[in-house]
Order: sequence, then structure tokens, then C-alpha cells
Amino acid sequence: MSFDTTLYLTAVITLFVIMDPPGVIPVFLSLVGRKSREARNRAAWQAPAVSLAVITVFAVGGQAILNYLHIGIPALQGAGGLLLLIIALELLTGRSANQMQGAEDVNVALVPLGTPLMAGPGAIAAVIVFVSQADGQTSSYLAIGLAILTIHLILFLALRFSTVLIRLLGDGGITLLARIAGLLLAAIAVQLIADSVRGFIAGG
Repeated sequence: MSFDTTLYLTAVITLFVIMDPPGVIPVFLSLVGRKSREARNRAAWQAPAVSLAVITVFAVGGQAILNYLHIGIPALQGAGGLLLLIIALELLTGRSANQMQGAEDVNVALVPLGTPLMAGPGAIAAVIVFVSQADGQTSSYLAIGLAILTIHLILFLALRFSTVLIRLLGDGGITLLARIAGLLLAAIAVQLIADSVRGFIAGG
């Protein structure tokens, strides 16, 4: 059994572009910057772990799940876009930070970091497509699996070592970062909704 290096590299690059580890950092810091060091470090591994679990589930049975629920990729994109837009508005208005200061038990590693920011509609759709193109070949499945593990290791390292920036930023820097992250998230959300609308039009 030969390892499909081309498919592995293609999948890693595709998921890197879609999941955008550098782009996740400002959102991560804006959400966990005021939490304790232990909470920040915990979120740094929990968010990629949640994303890995979601992506793995959809890699194994994603198409079957979507078919059973009669859900298309455009619907997934629309739902993810709306959820991210809500989070973006909270970051822009500062409401999210205030809420989390008063509620330390809020686990942002689950939502919005783990999903839909990391394991979003784009990443889910890409994985489903890669698996459908594997044609039952074990080497292809192995390449896709290792690619998924690789991108999540990159995400973990990016988040884990980004926490050192918090000491340099301070409260003012984190607030500014939250506003920038909110603007970026809003743009991502609008793009997802636009892609969803285009998908519905093309499908119709």
C-alpha cells in the first residue's frame, strides 16, 4: 500500500486556506484574553479537539448525515454564516467580552471557536469532497486522515503560542483586537451567506 503524498499535500493546503490558522488567532485572543492562564491554555487545545471531532464525524459519514436530514451544503453555509454574524456583532459592540467576564463557565472553545469558525461549512464540504473522491482506496483515506490531523496540530500550535501575545497587548490591545476580529468575522459571515444564496440559486 503506497501513501498518496499528492492527495495529502492537496488536502493540507486546502484545509489550511479554508480554516486559516493565522486568521483564527485574533478571534481566539479576543475571546479568551481576559480569562485565566489555565483557561486560555485549556481553550487552546479544546477548540482544535472539538473541530477535529466534528470534521472526523463528517469525514466518516458526512454525506449520509446530510442526505438523511435533507440538508445541502448551501444550507450549512447559511447557518454557519448567521451564527458567525451574531458572534461578530457581539465582538464589535463589546457585549461578548462583558458577558464572559461575568460568566467564567462559558466555554468559547466549543462555540464559536471549535465550530463553526474552525470546523465550518467550508472545511466540512472540502472533507466530504475529498472522501468522495477517494474511491475506496485505503491509501487515499490514510492521506485524508493524516491531513486532517496535521491541520489540527497546526491550529493547536498557533493558538497555544498566541497566548504569549496577551501580556504584550494588555486590556486595551485585547479590546482593539476584539473589534478587528469582529469586523473580520462579519466579513467571513457575509461571504458564507452570499455563497449560500449562490448555492441555492444554482441548485434551483
